[in-house]
Amino acid sequence: MVKILRSAAFAWRELPVLPSRLRVRALKCRDMSSHLFSEGPSIKTTTVGSYSQIDWLYALPSEQTVQDAMRVVIGLQRDAGIDLPTDGELYRYDISHPDTNGMIEYFISRIGGINTKIGISDAKAFSQKNEMSFRRKPAGVVTEALSEGSLDLFESCTRSSQVAGGPMKFTLTSPYMLARTLLDNHYGNLEALTLAIADVMAEQVSELPCTCVQIDEANVPGSPENAPLAAEAINRILDKVKVEKAVHFCFGNYGGQTIQSGKWKPLLDFLNSLHADHLVMEFAHRPDGDLDVLKEIDTKIKLGIGVVDIKVNHIESPEEIARRIEKADSKAGPDRVGWVHPDCGFWMLKRSIAERKIESLVKGRDLFLGIR
Repeated sequence: MVKILRSAAFAWRELPVLPSRLRVRALKCRDMSSHLFSEGPSIKTTTVGSYSQIDWLYALPSEQTVQDAMRVVIGLQRDAGIDLPTDGELYRYDISHPDTNGMIEYFISRIGGINTKIGISDAKAFSQKNEMSFRRKPAGVVTEALSEGSLDLFESCTRSSQVAGGPMKFTLTSPYMLARTLLDNHYGNLEALTLAIADVMAEQVSELPCTCVQIDEANVPGSPENAPLAAEAINRILDKVKVEKAVHFCFGNYGGQTIQSGKWKPLLDFLNSLHADHLVMEFAHRPDGDLDVLKEIDTKIKLGIGVVDIKVNHIESPEEIARRIEKADSKAGPDRVGWVHPDCGFWMLKRSIAERKIESLVKGRDLFLGIR
């Protein structure tokens, strides 16, 4: 069956999919996952998600240019030596939101039960939600019980894996983060809405053809009172994932600005409650004192340390990267740090900056481990 997805600027016609072939692809990805995590350097490199805007994609968006851009983004990371690249989150490329690549809108516009046509009364009602004051209107209005609608994570992941040429991470926005952007006229409370979103997404992650599934959460670090709810929603998804499971946290990144205030320490119970194989945490743009929390994180969870600051244009030297890894390693204890990465996605940086930061990330990891 061929599905057609239309945006204001172009139509993306997905290729027909053959379930048996794709099931084989998913199994190969699991084998690839096992190989990646059992061999190679003891500390592996990855990126977080979004990549710098591709100018020619923005100018001439089409099915072919999106696929070409995926190849470029993944290829640049592989050439630099990144162990686990992402597709730059181009699977959800949105011409109307080219900066964050539809981090919110991709999901909200497809999940059934949400109306994305926002009226003035909806905007006024949403403006009363003080915690989302940086948004002028909701991403959507919940009008009835949520359903899968047109959300198809399997086909989206398949588009990326077909051009990945090796291990690949697939990223999802957390249910809690999505719920906070909505005006809820059906469930009546944040908990019910958040868990409903989680259940819709959880039904689609068990056979994703990728090496790692990462859930992104940038709101709860600034709202620790809602951490138990966010954890329950995230775990409902992670419990269905059959490959490496990661959760990314940061304190927000919009135009290079930190959106959420707070510290890691109040989130310790939350972090330890997650059913993740590893965490992906912002530290490069944080005070050194935040590293103290690492030694208290459950030893069953590998630690991913942000050692590249994506909120500045400064290109870290390999020596700077190595020193940041050394600081984190000394705080966390032996064999706890399993991953190093940027703090967040690269969407706000020019490609020339992002690519040099990625090169330094790999060289700094190698310097720390004594790899030549």
